[in-house]
Amino acid sequence: MLEDIIISRVRVKILTLFLTSPGRIAYVREIVREAQEEINAIRRELAHLEKIGMVRKEPRANRIYYTFRKEYPLYFELLGIVAKTTGLGGDLLKNRAKLGKLKFVMFSGTFARGENPKPNSVDLLVVGSVVLPELTQLVRVEESKRKREINYTVMSIEEFNFRRSRRDPFILSIIAGSRIMVIGDEEELVSS
Repeated sequence: MLEDIIISRVRVKILTLFLTSPGRIAYVREIVREAQEEINAIRRELAHLEKIGMVRKEPRANRIYYTFRKEYPLYFELLGIVAKTTGLGGDLLKNRAKLGKLKFVMFSGTFARGENPKPNSVDLLVVGSVVLPELTQLVRVEESKRKREINYTVMSIEEFNFRRSRRDPFILSIIAGSRIMVIGDEEELVSS
């Protein structure tokens, strides 16, 4: 899906590499190896991304390291796009029909940024009529990739609306935090 708006295949791979692991620092050959693209194509894209201010390069010893600049004006928008279209977000969208009738699916901001979760925090909220075995399988695959447990909550639309209308502290804590909507309207999610 990211390929739908960004024409360069190599640029998509570089953005995905950096934005699925925010804060990551990588040198050119490492990027070439993970992106499985030609070194000259990677260098050309990195030079372009540096020129427009997306990445910063830093020479260390005999290598040049790159990192994505969080100060880039579209950083959080790009982070959201990558979270929605790759990994668990992409799997949820691809398998939407198998998962049931989903009203809302959202990631917490800390989950999308790859930060360590706070105690009792929810990484993924799914609201609707959900086929749990299908969802559990997708979550387990992502857990093995991330090498950490993903805290997720599944609710019916009725339960979510009831708890939101009663100002349930658990629901309010989810709604109050930063989030990336994968499915559904954010305004509808937060309105009571």
